[in-house]
Amino acid sequence: MDRNPVVAGQFYPDNAAALWGMIDQFHGLAERKRQASTLLAMVPHAGYVFSGAVCGKTLASANLHPTVLMLGPNHTGMGAELSLWNDGDWLFPEGRMPLDRELADALMAAEPRLTPDRGAHVREHSLEVIVPFLHRLNPATTMVPVAVSAPSLDVLEGVGRAVGRALKSFERPVSIVVSSDMSHYISHEQAKRRDSMALEAALGLDPARLFSVVRENRISMCGILPMTLGLFAALEMGAEKAELAAYATSGDVSGDYEQVVGYAGVLVS
Repeated sequence: MDRNPVVAGQFYPDNAAALWGMIDQFHGLAERKRQASTLLAMVPHAGYVFSGAVCGKTLASANLHPTVLMLGPNHTGMGAELSLWNDGDWLFPEGRMPLDRELADALMAAEPRLTPDRGAHVREHSLEVIVPFLHRLNPATTMVPVAVSAPSLDVLEGVGRAVGRALKSFERPVSIVVSSDMSHYISHEQAKRRDSMALEAALGLDPARLFSVVRENRISMCGILPMTLGLFAALEMGAEKAELAAYATSGDVSGDYEQVVGYAGVLVS
């Protein structure tokens, strides 16, 4: 069964012409495309008017493979802790992103804790909003979506490393795309200060430190679990470098700097 979009017309346009026009504008913000293959890209998942510029600039700056593992948080609390959508394409206005069934099977064979599950995905927006960006960059893209809510660092490391080994040995090169916003509902200056602590750990390719910094400083980074897992996977794949491709807060769009959400774009190669 295919997955129908649940936030089209809310987070992004439900009309294909308007959708592609908006995404093309955001992709156009990229100054250059990286030469090195992108092992992992982290991008935000809010409404396009707020986070689309950071998402579009980051992904258009990346050098992504046409096979993508998508890792996102679980805002709904539904479904399995490591929920892999393994059957059915993801639809968006006038199009679809095909599920890569070979990759889904390979990942579940390599890591039994990845659970075939729809419950975590049917009402979750964090991966849905990124799919049109990926399709617009390369219509041949296929993907496997995973919603991550396992709270244990040991589990995230074990699963992440198993996933990284599976991706490294897969018959086709694979990029990871992680969905995460940063700090929520604090002032612009507070968000920048707190987010810089988390981003320093991420850019240092230190997922355990990222996990602890976010927890100890109560940084409301909603994608900390998928990003921790994703970084462990990227390290297994040979990651050597990470860079900040973009950063902004919702205040940069709304003009309200008292209650903002932070958005960051990170590229790992």
